[in-house]
Amino acid sequence: MANIKSAKKRITVIENKTAQNKRVREHLKEALKDYDTALASGDLAEAEQKLRLAEKKLMKAASKNVIHKNAASRKVSALYRRLNAAKAE
Repeated sequence: MANIKSAKKRITVIENKTAQNKRVREHLKEALKDYDTALASGDLAEAEQKLRLAEKKLMKAASKNVIHKNAASRKVSALYRRLNAAKAE
């Protein structure tokens, strides 16, 4: 445990930020899972709606530096590719 006051504060700040980032990641996983289930069920209209929400959450997480912006873009691209492949079938 730290003895210096500023170091103690940094510990609490880091814990709060870690909890916040964890919540964002959990919401992100939930949005991606909803998209997967909508796509698996074959409901393309629902999947498109879930895709917009997932894309929004991914970009928001990237803007807050929870995930890297290139990782967010890569995931969005993969989601669109899967949706387009399902539409082509």
